Amino acid sequence: MAKKENGSAPQEPQVPQMKVLGQYIRDLSFENIVTRKPVNAEVRPDFQAQVTIDSRKIGDDDRFEVASKYSITSKNKNSDDVLFLLELEYVGLFQIKNIAAEQLHPFLMIECPRMMFPFVRRIVSDMTRDGGFPPLNLDIIDFVTLYRERLKQQQRESKAADTPAS
Repeated sequence: MAKKENGSAPQEPQVPQMKVLGQYIRDLSFENIVTRKPVNAEVRPDFQAQVTIDSRKIGDDDRFEVASKYSITSKNKNSDDVLFLLELEYVGLFQIKNIAAEQLHPFLMIECPRMMFPFVRRIVSDMTRDGGFPPLNLDIIDFVTLYRERLKQQQRESKAADTPAS
């Protein structure tokens, strides 16, 4: 290894590291509306899913909490009657090292939810099946696009807040 002019060895680039410390369900709700209000027509389910991601630093070290919230509504295409509602907040605890400060936020909002998604998908599938419906297998979520859309929305909101009311 070549030495620098001051006699010290050149510093090796730090390899980014991520360790999953834990994952858990913070909140889970499943409402089978059909049992309270039976559907008399043919049922053709349609699903709407909303996803929000949030993160925060835990303590003074390199630990972070990433919370993903999923709100899924199933309606009958024929009548627009709600069939079921599913809400899930799934949290991952991560230790992240050697990530540049400007890359940390996108990393937390994209890579961490991507790692948690297979577990979320399984929970949603099990809950819908156990709730009396065919298992719902969520499509793969593009967390990069979700992150970019959130940034655009925040920019629009900040511009609207900066614009004086007429």
